[in-house]
Amino acid sequence: MVATDAPGWSPASWQAREALQQPEYPDPDALEAVLAELATLPPLVTSWEVETLRAQLAEAACGRRFLLQGGDCAERFAECRADVLTNRLKILLKMSVVLIYGLKKPVVRVGRFAGQYAKPRSAPMETRDGVTLPSYRGDNINAPAFSAAARTPDPRRLLQAYSYSAMTLNFVRALADGGFADLHHPEYWNLDFAEQSPMIGEYLAIITAINEALHFAETVSEGPILGLGQVDFFTSHEALHLQYEQALTRTIPQRLGLYNLSTHFPWIGKRTADLEGAHVEYARGIRNPIGLKVGPGLPPSDLARLVNVLDPENEPGRLTLITRFGAERIEADLPPLLRAVEATGKTVLWCCDPMHGNTEVTETGLKTRRFDNILAELEQAFEIHAAMGTILGGVHFELTGEDVTECMGGARDLTESDLERAYHTLVDPRLNAEQALEMALRIVRKYKRMER
Repeated sequence: MVATDAPGWSPASWQAREALQQPEYPDPDALEAVLAELATLPPLVTSWEVETLRAQLAEAACGRRFLLQGGDCAERFAECRADVLTNRLKILLKMSVVLIYGLKKPVVRVGRFAGQYAKPRSAPMETRDGVTLPSYRGDNINAPAFSAAARTPDPRRLLQAYSYSAMTLNFVRALADGGFADLHHPEYWNLDFAEQSPMIGEYLAIITAINEALHFAETVSEGPILGLGQVDFFTSHEALHLQYEQALTRTIPQRLGLYNLSTHFPWIGKRTADLEGAHVEYARGIRNPIGLKVGPGLPPSDLARLVNVLDPENEPGRLTLITRFGAERIEADLPPLLRAVEATGKTVLWCCDPMHGNTEVTETGLKTRRFDNILAELEQAFEIHAAMGTILGGVHFELTGEDVTECMGGARDLTESDLERAYHTLVDPRLNAEQALEMALRIVRKYKRMER
């Protein structure tokens, strides 16, 4: 037994609990062979990167940093391409620069990438024209095409997910360390379609102000300011497929406990946040910082118990609570949960996910979200935390750097009729790059109004 500070825990102890949202593989022997191979492969991230993130999240919980977590609802193997990955980083860099400048604090950049290949579904089966097949659960489990062959869970996809995650990480690290993020060259982050945004003038004014400040500082210091060409990017994904997560859970020499080295920041989704369930059991024992999605219907007493189970020692940066209610419910639902967590005495990082609670379906059957509802939930979150003396230390968006039309509204006022022009998501609707940048600018506006 490996030493751990979670009593009664092991990487496999979750197997004694009910595990929701897990695929059913037709060939258990093939699955075991894949899991055995995964267990021998190198880790995707390192324990010191995980610990660096934990330290930064601890600062965000105290208001000294701000978490920006964003990326695709569900990654696709076919989109592990240089252009798609570069555009995703471009919009996260644009947003983070706006937030750093407007909030006057460092930003923790966490991408929903390099592992966000599994998605929970509301129903295990899907029926079309009288034919019933397993639901599409993400590229690491099955394929979206509606056929028996495509929808049958295939364990070999777990090896593909590992490989695509490694390729994504390699490319992201190369860009982050190689000058792509240099504040002297924000033109590297240009996204052609977004440069025509009605909000671009406000963004360019911020970039101009930053460049002038940099020029002044370098003139005074008589030399370049070092370190501006490199940034930290951390990865996150929902720790949904527990067998995959267990296979990449490792011991580290000279460190106590075990780390999930498939990602820096795994989170537990709303559908799997059962206190007695397998996902909470798995997450309570790993050394990574943990995210927990918190939404409607969760009793305050249950949240308090979850906080105590997932962060029993009140470790700085250990637990991030990602709230997702919807614009119409947050005012009533969030305050009781804030009070319940305050009563535990634990310091958690509160983060607002204004996407998932605002999903609706059009008359033609497309899932979408309205920009105004997303913004309304986010602005209410800031107000509620301020009124109750707690800190909103981060935001969590489903977004893409591509020119998609999946969410309505924004500066261009996309309507329902615009959605079909470029509706590409197979799961949840995402903000496009233009809408995401506008959201960052709106966060700054709200923050400055509240400071007055």
